[in-house]
Amino acid sequence: MATLKEVGGYKLGNLIIEGKTKQVYDVPTSPGNCILVSKDRITAGDGVKSHQLVGKSVISNKTNAKVFEILNKIGLKTAFIKSVADNAFLSRKCEMIPIEWVTRRLATGSFLRRHPGVKEGYRFTPVKHETFFKDDANHDPQWSEEQIISAEFKVNGVVIGKHEVDLMTKTSILVFEILEKVWQTRDCALIDMKIEFGVDEQGVLLVADIIDSDSWRLWPSGDKRLMVDKQVYRNLTTVTDKDLDTVKRNFEWIADQLDHLIPPNNHLVVIVMGSPADKDHCDKIKRYCEELGLNVEIRVASAHKTTDFALEIVSFYEGLCIPIIFIAVAGRSNGLGPVLSGNTDFPVINCPPGSRDDLSRDIWSSLNVPSGLGCSTVMYPETAAICAATNIALSNYIVWSRLRLKRLGYFESIPKADKIVRN
Repeated sequence: MATLKEVGGYKLGNLIIEGKTKQVYDVPTSPGNCILVSKDRITAGDGVKSHQLVGKSVISNKTNAKVFEILNKIGLKTAFIKSVADNAFLSRKCEMIPIEWVTRRLATGSFLRRHPGVKEGYRFTPVKHETFFKDDANHDPQWSEEQIISAEFKVNGVVIGKHEVDLMTKTSILVFEILEKVWQTRDCALIDMKIEFGVDEQGVLLVADIIDSDSWRLWPSGDKRLMVDKQVYRNLTTVTDKDLDTVKRNFEWIADQLDHLIPPNNHLVVIVMGSPADKDHCDKIKRYCEELGLNVEIRVASAHKTTDFALEIVSFYEGLCIPIIFIAVAGRSNGLGPVLSGNTDFPVINCPPGSRDDLSRDIWSSLNVPSGLGCSTVMYPETAAICAATNIALSNYIVWSRLRLKRLGYFESIPKADKIVRN
């Protein structure tokens, strides 16, 4: 593949590195970034098996872009910026960590060879996580956590220690679980996958490189006989043009499935306040909800003073035929939450406003509800948003992923704070 001069309107600088299936170029007009250009090449067995596959670069780039757009929408830290051509994308320039991070849901492939006696299809709960040192000459040997830490890789000024290894482990598992839920919406089982990490010039650890059909095993309807991933190519003892056409059609099918993902956005959190005086409290709930990817509307209705209007609001939202969560904001004698709960089968969360002194006195009207009602009560706006999100997350992988990312954020930030305090 010849050295390129321009891609997608970007003038290219030096060729930074060339691999079996891609080239990486510097971009002088976009400091800190680079462009990855995919090749029409498919390989297996550390490059021992290799064939030209016309069109693969375009399919790979399309698949990669769809995957990273999902990860970026959730808020995960990735190197991917945007596609700039059919076969190329703009990325943060990273120094790569020479480790492949593999997550498995079912036992198959190399795992069975390394663990004789384990039956194919053994289900890992939680998922199985493994790491491999990138070394083609030695067939990418498996490494332990201790080996990675002991190697003391220094990547763009960052020494890869235990915290970094733990963070990459948790992140790679999160990426797998997110994409597992994505593929479930297409009745396709994600069996295992690998990802890589890099560190950008600011020292930020990022999910990097490419995630495409070379990166995973996919079994439609969970049936290995229907596999559509690169394993089809790996299994070939001889490779004909017809075989390559089959592999290409499989890759095209995968890209097409990602194209037909329906964004899971059909839900609504309705915050109903008993008085306009509670708007600041409701605005806080709304802000926390939106940070978790929730759609929110705020309404005003008093269960005591405008009971019919409150019930009209409930009836209107029930008629939308989408998942609804009601958050009732009413202080003093809270009739709003119980009245809503008594007239809908959607979840109702009470989140009374006011100072802590008021809450200690007024909260009993939210807690001590009549029998037969199922509304819950929380005290803080963020808690109300999280409770709403956990309900929506049952059928929405974006919201579920943001909740998981929130937990990952704690793991990343608290040890950093601890280190600052200790120093």
